[in-house]
Amino acid sequence: MAKFEEGLYYSESHEYVRVEGDFGFIGITDYAQHALGNVVYVDMPEVDDEVEAGEEFGAVESVKAASDLNSPVSGVVVEVNEALDDQPELLNQDAFANWIIKVELSDKSELDSLMDAKAYEAFCNQQ
Repeated sequence: MAKFEEGLYYSESHEYVRVEGDFGFIGITDYAQHALGNVVYVDMPEVDDEVEAGEEFGAVESVKAASDLNSPVSGVVVEVNEALDDQPELLNQDAFANWIIKVELSDKSELDSLMDAKAYEAFCNQQ
């Protein structure tokens, strides 16, 4: 059973963003990691790369499939989760604790178009 964490913003492509001040921590949802199965590789952008809301910024590969990562928000990458280079399976262990990239948000109003936990859970139940 997938977990839906309160206080996060969710996209229809199954990424989340946790906002802390001017920064957003972006990762895949618990629902997404369940759907993917065992994650074996995470393709991440470089620090200082720009990401745009709705645009691809990397990919997650599992034993089942590869899935593009789409950014729920726009901004500049200030950090990547380097632990995922050696341990991509961390996404399966706890998708919410193991974010993929940290971005400096360029337009917080973009958050208004994302779902809260209840709306995202309802969205997933329709899949």
